[in-house]
Amino acid sequence: MRPTGLDGRVRLSAKGRRRAKEEATHPAAASAGTRHAGIGLLVGALGVVYGDIGTSPLYAINEIFFGHHHLAPTAPHVLGAASLVFWSLVLVVTVKYVFLILRADNHGEGGDFALLGLLSRRDPGADGRPAQPAGWVLIAVLIGACLLYGDGMITPAISVLSAVEGLAIAAPGTDRMVVPVTLAILAGLFAIQSRGTHRIGFLFGPVMAVWFVTIAALGTWRIAQTPEVLAAINPWHAVELIRETGWRVAWVLGAVVLCVTGVEALYADMGHFGRTSITRSWLFIVPCRASC
Repeated sequence: MRPTGLDGRVRLSAKGRRRAKEEATHPAAASAGTRHAGIGLLVGALGVVYGDIGTSPLYAINEIFFGHHHLAPTAPHVLGAASLVFWSLVLVVTVKYVFLILRADNHGEGGDFALLGLLSRRDPGADGRPAQPAGWVLIAVLIGACLLYGDGMITPAISVLSAVEGLAIAAPGTDRMVVPVTLAILAGLFAIQSRGTHRIGFLFGPVMAVWFVTIAALGTWRIAQTPEVLAAINPWHAVELIRETGWRVAWVLGAVVLCVTGVEALYADMGHFGRTSITRSWLFIVPCRASC
């Protein structure tokens, strides 16, 4: 809580008074500082929020065409799978999360318990105290928190393992090194995580920016070679794939949903970076993800 005087006005500390005086005297410098802070939040959001959903194409497409219940890589299947992935990103991430769920913040905070706080503030009782949510709501929130913890334990291992498995392709004979290298990377990540989310974001933000630019460049290059793949924007190809595969569509959709894993981080990390930074970062990522 900020200290106030007897007149109810907010009392600033000596440092706060100096900063306010500098901003009033040099508005251009204050504006530049705000811009730098905004860029820092964008970079931090890239490194923390989108680390999972940014790498999910590594195993999503691989699972669709090379998994246990894979599809034959024919032209209709490729267009149908690409259409499913594209519209999953548009509807689930952009429409549902960026445009809708991010607006349900609790004083700038997101997550399951922030939603519970919103429910507690609604419809106060006769005594003016917040009404307690129903028992089933508490159970749903606890289940959601458990799922989030489970996802936080499983997803890092899957993401890092998928990335390190590329060593076996680039350097055959290094299969035995995949698991030890993965364990070393995860141990290092968890060791430095205690230093703060902002430090992790500023460390990995530039790395993720390079990653997104790289997959966008590679995707654009391949699209220029085979422009007919742009037909996947038509959702009818996804409908045709679902109709053709029949009951096997469950396996296909189970693989397609991997492309949106980690989307819950947009809402859960809203308190760290803010809705504006997360939204703007996603608008930068969308064309990168779609082109790959």
